[in-house]
Amino acid sequence: MPRFSIIVPSHGVAGRLSLALDSVLAQSYGDFELIPVCDSPGSPAADVAADHAGQDSRVAPVNSPPSAGLGGARNTGLRAATGAYVLFLDGDDTLAPGALAALDARLTKTGDVDVLYYEHERTPWWEGEPTNPAAPLLAKTPAGAFSPAQAPQLTGVQLPAWSAVYRRVFLTEHQLAFPEGQFTDLGWGGLVTVAAERVAVLRSVVVRHLLRRQGSRLNLPGEHHHQLLDQVELVLGAAQGLAPERSHALFEQLFAVVLKTASRPERLPSGHRAFFRRAGRLYRSHRPANFRAPGGSLGVQHRLLASGAYTAFKALRGANRKASGAAERVPRPRMLRTRLRYARDLRRSLDPNLAVYCAYWGRGYACSPAAIEAKARQLAPHIRSVFLVEPDAVDAVPKGVEHAVIGSRKYWEVLARAKYLVNNANFAEGVVKRRGSVHVQTQHGTPLKKMGVDQSTYPVVAAATGSFAKLLGRVDRWDYNISSNRHSTQMWERAFPGSYEALEYGYPRNDVYYTATADEVARVRRELGVPDGKTAVLYAPTHRDYQTGFDTGLDLEAFCAAAGEDVVVLLRAHYFYDQGRAKSSGRIIDVTAHRSSEDVCLAADALVTDYSSIMFDYANLDRPIVVYADDWEVYRETRGVYFDLMEAPPGPVARTPEDLAQVFRDGSYAGAESKALRAEFRSRFCEFDDGLAAERVVRRVFLGEPPETVPPVIPLAERVPAPAATLVRS
Repeated sequence: MPRFSIIVPSHGVAGRLSLALDSVLAQSYGDFELIPVCDSPGSPAADVAADHAGQDSRVAPVNSPPSAGLGGARNTGLRAATGAYVLFLDGDDTLAPGALAALDARLTKTGDVDVLYYEHERTPWWEGEPTNPAAPLLAKTPAGAFSPAQAPQLTGVQLPAWSAVYRRVFLTEHQLAFPEGQFTDLGWGGLVTVAAERVAVLRSVVVRHLLRRQGSRLNLPGEHHHQLLDQVELVLGAAQGLAPERSHALFEQLFAVVLKTASRPERLPSGHRAFFRRAGRLYRSHRPANFRAPGGSLGVQHRLLASGAYTAFKALRGANRKASGAAERVPRPRMLRTRLRYARDLRRSLDPNLAVYCAYWGRGYACSPAAIEAKARQLAPHIRSVFLVEPDAVDAVPKGVEHAVIGSRKYWEVLARAKYLVNNANFAEGVVKRRGSVHVQTQHGTPLKKMGVDQSTYPVVAAATGSFAKLLGRVDRWDYNISSNRHSTQMWERAFPGSYEALEYGYPRNDVYYTATADEVARVRRELGVPDGKTAVLYAPTHRDYQTGFDTGLDLEAFCAAAGEDVVVLLRAHYFYDQGRAKSSGRIIDVTAHRSSEDVCLAADALVTDYSSIMFDYANLDRPIVVYADDWEVYRETRGVYFDLMEAPPGPVARTPEDLAQVFRDGSYAGAESKALRAEFRSRFCEFDDGLAAERVVRRVFLGEPPETVPPVIPLAERVPAPAATLVRS
């Protein structure tokens, strides 16, 4: 029997679950079992847990459906536990180094106790110093093991479930389990307090709790706040007959939580009076004999609650409190006249049939926003679509697509009134997220390099990023965030913490890799100037944050000469370096200015890239990919990456120009080993791309169809990519 069973629910925190599990497995004390509780086999968290289980036999994942909630997940973990003591860890928290050794030493000293409470750090998700809210409470307790009557203020109501370790036999004997519904930590903590006979404390930090940027879900507005009273009633019922010195402290702490909710009307969209009256009935029926209310304003609230004086309580809490999130941000267009017009348009009703799109900060009609716009015209013709572009991109907007020039009067008008706003980057700082509008973030690639707030620890990148606070203000506008694979879903959750819903639908821009015909491939090659019979190698290097200006990083003429007479190179620099004019020469065709990277990929017989996300998109075509990694170590250290590309490449890795030329000269770039690497890469990163992504988005977002009715993802083995040029020629 292990000393400790560590139960880790993981719903909604798959992006950080590996950090939690690693913090346990890295403990110097090893006598434990680790029980991750996942939604279901094959879920993102289950994949993380299974990977850890494959590396360490102490990891034993179990499953609990999301409908069971946090309490149900913990109960599932409890049923699977075999350790002498049980402790809980949220899936986005970590154990402090040496925590288990400290717990073992303390339990050895105190002997068997029912509950051992310990300190925890609450770590701000971004800036600020960690706090230790349990320390003052635990400091007032006796030095050794003690009866709860000796420290009545230690009720467990003020502490989360993961701030204590519990003797498993004690839990079993008293049939203790997490109650159903919300606020289960309060119910659990109260029930444990009532049942415990021998407790102790450890005055050192065991758990480091990461405060979510979105705050606790329990603090969000909703009818679930009525369930708080269910938990209070459950604990008060169990506490009948408790000694007065214990019941007084428990009662006061329970109603401190109740009054905190009652004084925040924004938490209860409806039923304020009903909540208050039920709380008053519980107060009167369970108030211990000789209970004295606290002093000050809180004491006044106690007396108003006891007397059922809702009107007076409402006046006390302040009739002028603004509902959470009701205030709109002040618009900030540059010109005064434009600001006034925008403010006026914000007061007009939303247009339910207006959708606004933008890609790459207005560079043109491109990427996933363009793919969604085209599909919306087909499936939702009642929706008026307006694409936002910079003045120099107007001529490239396809015929029949309505557009608005960024900064114009029309631009601000449609932004103010559109119900749907779709972007692969972010809208301008001054754009207001209106109540009822729907913002869709499509992203523009699968993340290999660090993104969002994950960039903060890389000085070169952070300096160029600007204000992370403003970045996250823009993230707060997102309602949906599109993902093409589970890796992306998890990394976006870390990089862009927000309350949006992840749509694992695939990237709409990648649909064309399964819908394009042989004739379309041939047409694109002609438009780009690829000579008949030539092997077109797309060279697409990414941006280097530590360099200024664009450098190909490779002598392309020399590469062509060494790779073979039939090779031509399609050069596509990062869009940061698009100067709007081609620099083609000899066997080098500059396609940087071509508006569609999808067209360029369709035209290419093979891809050579370094660390660009284009490799993830191109892999959908199941054509050869070669990674040219001459500065991988420098890039990894200065830019930061989410996984080691050298350990899981989509094809051969070349470190020198000679190596690169050789894999083309001897044909290994397209050989059996290259194909095997590509197959593994595709299974991981082309998970949801199947040609139907745009349709899924339109049906779910624009047409309001329920998730279960959108087209399911076609299995990878059943997908047929667009034909390569070699097949076109044959």
